[in-house]
Amino acid sequence: MTKNFKLILVGGLVALLAAGAAGGAVWWKLGSGQAATAGGDAPKPAAKPAPDYKYVTLDKVLVMLRGRSGESVSHYMAVDVVFKALPEQEKRAKEHLPLLRTVAVKALSAYTVEAAQAMTVVQFAEVLNKAYKANYAAEQREPPFAEALIGKLIIE
Repeated sequence: MTKNFKLILVGGLVALLAAGAAGGAVWWKLGSGQAATAGGDAPKPAAKPAPDYKYVTLDKVLVMLRGRSGESVSHYMAVDVVFKALPEQEKRAKEHLPLLRTVAVKALSAYTVEAAQAMTVVQFAEVLNKAYKANYAAEQREPPFAEALIGKLIIE
């Protein structure tokens, strides 16, 4: 073998090893989420998984709605409220169900039949969440749930 051929062979092997190392580095960075985006932005941190919530149900909250003045027919609302709580707060949320029922009745009994029929389920949930936040703020305590949801709503 000639000296030039050996030199070309060694140079080719070095270039091949360098290309393999560069390819391995790119593969490792892409696989671990460390590669920069095409626009040169910093990599985004991995999304934190959402907590595994428990759902505590408060069934059959019955509320007598106000009617028009002079109206003799009674109107009622039946609501099932579902509380979204962290697993460590589930027991405390269950213990607070009598208080939560009372706050719901107080908040919803102020509505007339016409006003209640005009509201959406989302609006009722907002009303209840505001009432619960206000009650727990007045008592200077943290609520044992993240959010109150409406499971069922019937207006008669």
